[in-house]
Amino acid sequence: MASAAEQMAANLSWSALGKATDLRARIFFTLGLLIVYRLGTYIPVPGIDGVQLREFMESAGAGLGGILNMFTGGAISRMGIFALGIMPYISASIIVQLLASMVPALEQLKKEGEQGRKKINQYTRYGTVFLATFQAWGIAVSIEAGGLAHDPGLFFKAACVITLVGGTMFLMWLGEQITARGIGNGISLIIFVGIVAEIPAALAQFLSQGRSGAISPAVIVGVIVMVVAVIAFVVFMERALRKIHIQYPRRQVGMKVYDGGSSHLPVKVNPAGVIPAIFASSLLLLPTTIATFSQASAGPIMSTILAYFGPGQPLYLLFFTAMIVFFTYFYTYNVAFKVDEVAENLKNQNGFIPGIRPGKKTEEYLEYVVTRVMVLGAAYLAAVCLLPEILRSQLAIPFYFGGTSVLIVVSVTMDTINQVQSHMLAHQYEGLIEKSQLRGKKRSGTKAPSRR
Repeated sequence: MASAAEQMAANLSWSALGKATDLRARIFFTLGLLIVYRLGTYIPVPGIDGVQLREFMESAGAGLGGILNMFTGGAISRMGIFALGIMPYISASIIVQLLASMVPALEQLKKEGEQGRKKINQYTRYGTVFLATFQAWGIAVSIEAGGLAHDPGLFFKAACVITLVGGTMFLMWLGEQITARGIGNGISLIIFVGIVAEIPAALAQFLSQGRSGAISPAVIVGVIVMVVAVIAFVVFMERALRKIHIQYPRRQVGMKVYDGGSSHLPVKVNPAGVIPAIFASSLLLLPTTIATFSQASAGPIMSTILAYFGPGQPLYLLFFTAMIVFFTYFYTYNVAFKVDEVAENLKNQNGFIPGIRPGKKTEEYLEYVVTRVMVLGAAYLAAVCLLPEILRSQLAIPFYFGGTSVLIVVSVTMDTINQVQSHMLAHQYEGLIEKSQLRGKKRSGTKAPSRR
């Protein structure tokens, strides 16, 4: 039999959105900041030759430049102030989280609660500034070497670095504000909006290739079917759960004895969500951002990077798969599902898994289950991200129809909708509690306060 909360969630209608003023304010706040982000992608970095940049990006669009363009929402093709995107922040987060699991001082900070989290976030911001400065300087030098600057020199390099680093830090602040005061995860939403905003242009380009005969109609239909199938598969896997039965014993409160209840602990097949794909992509983009812009004057090392780490190349696919699997396990055990904390919480609540002793044995059992469940999760992520990559490299399909972009769009959409529904459910609970209080006051003969 469904609980009262489940029945309320099933009967939840979107018409309740008009009554949830706080939720509406959060949605409008989120939309406003995302519009600011999109406007910033069209503001160019000073000193760039727009005509030559457009010609360069057209030649680089089929390679790594296409990936960069996808994750920056088209800003890098226009060399906007957000050309670095949010990737330096994600790369810094990866490095800090890896160090936090290896350095005892940072590991201790993670256990200090809110203060420790703020300190780690501060270290992440410092790392973002360092990585963004390094990448911005490399891009500025590469732009000069490629002849894309109007007035090359130290002043241009300084202006380019300051503009790009400032744009990345502003995006980081936007993401934090959306997470705290809006709806959804701010960083994921920024990447999501950048991908979605460029899909119509990519779709028009793809269909124009079909009209010109460059791509056969069968390939176009096959790509559409593939995208629909990937979306359905992602939705199915993101909702898949492994339920662990939890039992609660009888307890006595005063003179009353309450019967023990039972529940279940849901373990998602993919607890890490879209994070491993974003992390893996950001690591691939970190060393190749500069290589893309320095094709004309690339040395042997950069040429090797472009040759072996291009989309569809064996080393690219192997590295991408290894990073997805690694970050699936790493992010799950360190952030998404900490088995030691879950086992401790169950013990504190007097809950136990039938046949498993509370404490260390429960932790070992949870680790056993989660490790095996994540084999499916990591394989699912790798398959969704790699299969379209291989097909796209063979059929010249735009990057926006790839597995990573579809995974990000679908996962972020589902997560945002779930958060909206949670806010609406909380608002409905508050309304029921308020009504019950008003009824109680009327029955007692007291006058109910007027609503404002």
